[in-house]
Amino acid sequence: MKKGIMFLAAICFIHINIFAEHIFIEAESFNDRGGWVVDQQSMDVMGSSYLMAHGLGVPVQDAKTTVEIHEKGDYKVWVRTRNWAAPWNSKVDPPGKFQLLFNNNLLTKTIFGTEGEDWHWQDGGIVSLEKGTLDLTLHDMTGFNGRCDAILLTKDLEFSPPNNPKALSLFRKNILGFSKPVQQGKYDLVVVGGGIAGITTAVSAARLGCKVALIQNRPVLGGNNSSEVRVGLSGLIFKDPYPNLGKLVDEMGPIGYWTLYEAEQNPTTERSKRIIEIVKKEPRRKIHNAGPKINYEDEGKMAFVLNEKNIDLFLNTHIYDVIKKRNKIIAVVGKDILTGKESIFKGKLFADCTGDATVGFLAGADFRVGRESKQETGEKSAPEIGDNLVMGTSIQWYSDLLEEPSLFPETPWAIQFSEETSQKLTRGEWNWEAGMTQDQVYDIERIRDHALRAVFGNWSYLKNQSEEKDEYKNNKLSWVAYIGGKRESRRLIGDVVIAEQDMINNIPYEDASYTTTWPIDLHYPLVVEGLENEDHFLSRAEQQGIGSYALPYRTLYSRNIDNLFMAGRNVSVTHIALGSVRVQRTTGMMGEVVGMAASLALKYNTTPRGVYKSYLGELKTLMKNGIGAKAKK
Repeated sequence: MKKGIMFLAAICFIHINIFAEHIFIEAESFNDRGGWVVDQQSMDVMGSSYLMAHGLGVPVQDAKTTVEIHEKGDYKVWVRTRNWAAPWNSKVDPPGKFQLLFNNNLLTKTIFGTEGEDWHWQDGGIVSLEKGTLDLTLHDMTGFNGRCDAILLTKDLEFSPPNNPKALSLFRKNILGFSKPVQQGKYDLVVVGGGIAGITTAVSAARLGCKVALIQNRPVLGGNNSSEVRVGLSGLIFKDPYPNLGKLVDEMGPIGYWTLYEAEQNPTTERSKRIIEIVKKEPRRKIHNAGPKINYEDEGKMAFVLNEKNIDLFLNTHIYDVIKKRNKIIAVVGKDILTGKESIFKGKLFADCTGDATVGFLAGADFRVGRESKQETGEKSAPEIGDNLVMGTSIQWYSDLLEEPSLFPETPWAIQFSEETSQKLTRGEWNWEAGMTQDQVYDIERIRDHALRAVFGNWSYLKNQSEEKDEYKNNKLSWVAYIGGKRESRRLIGDVVIAEQDMINNIPYEDASYTTTWPIDLHYPLVVEGLENEDHFLSRAEQQGIGSYALPYRTLYSRNIDNLFMAGRNVSVTHIALGSVRVQRTTGMMGEVVGMAASLALKYNTTPRGVYKSYLGELKTLMKNGIGAKAKK
């Protein structure tokens, strides 16, 4: 393993510890997760990730681990789970059923995931276990997103494990034997969030001599552009006033629709010729959203980061706390989403590239959620009264056409479609969008689950009941995202907040930096006639063009946390303006600028604001040159 690159997730290590008479097993730490996937999206609510059987209607491969039983006897079994469809219909057969096997035997007849709409400890009865090694197996019964957080075996037959989040968190720490977090060292810049903005922030700063920690709470990099979410990179790069901004975005790739568009606008350069030739040989790259996994080049992004000697990469690490001194962040505290182990990352400067503004929120940074009023911002497209409406989360999907028929189960727990309400499609992308009226951080599990009810319910209707079902008989549902593609949650407030009229009127700023070229593209709930009683699961878009607009550097740092940068969809813009800047080639340029500014803040021992006040000329020089593959420290 390359020196300086650290992966906190010990994938083959399971945390099982005996605390009094208890044996506690974190499901996400199973030695072999089989076909179950790890979902960390609700860690801010639950305090833990969990395993989920995302099989698209086909039971997934068993998850297995081993447990050491130190004393023969009777054990009470508790499994932390929930009936995830119960918030909508608790009376039908639950979708996420699974069993727990002991040495491949079904010692408890309890079927888990069948009761309670909230996370809770489901009683699994009493089993008799022999001393020695025990093989423990999670057996999925449906392929429809059954979920397991943890398993408790206890000889205290009267004991009930805690369910309150704070009490449960303390119980986990005690029973797993965790004491103080591991100190991971001190960095010049700590970047939290491994999407496109986080990657370019880290690489830009590293190439300019900063020692950087890049922290990502998934096993892959790329965020919405990863193979987990599959949103194509949008927006144009290489625009005035700094046409060399975008070099890192271009170097990282992947080549997609908008890369090809740029090449076709200027087809005579060597770069353009190379891109056009690649796409000619691989036309799949024209599929922008919800395309094949290979289009999103997870491995290329990983190599792009790992090749930087000044970056330490920490995957599978969710930041849940910060350590502050007055208005300055001293460190962030993270938890491994597989093992639960905690780490502290100290830094001089921090960059919040989480999308949800997690670091800023934890640090007490000023932020906004939802739509500002017309009176507050003067925006012609703003509502008269501000509200919490946001752009939503997309759960994309697609099917493949086979040579033989493919079956799909009935889904009585999903949205019930009809000939009039069903969406007669074989692929769903950005507009399969939910949660615009909900909290995109704390309600994300419910938002994602409702979107799954829409996808699975619609597909089941097309396959089993539609008058046109013969047209779909050979289509197999091949991929459905389970990690939500978010557009908007919290936005941190900087020294400048860019509004709609700035973009429309091309208002200049002396610290103009990254450019946005995407139209002001705002999404709203689309209600399907006949399904008015269901939460929305589709969206409509309203757009207005802006040309190309350069936003000020002052949108990229917090106005009240002295050493906090931000890049991504959490920057200092209004809800309306976010409709333009949120696309990922634009956020990648944000990251390039933040990395440059961080190098100057380090060089002159100043703050992000201090770079603007005293070293703006030097930042302009860096933006003029760009940070490309041949950049020197």
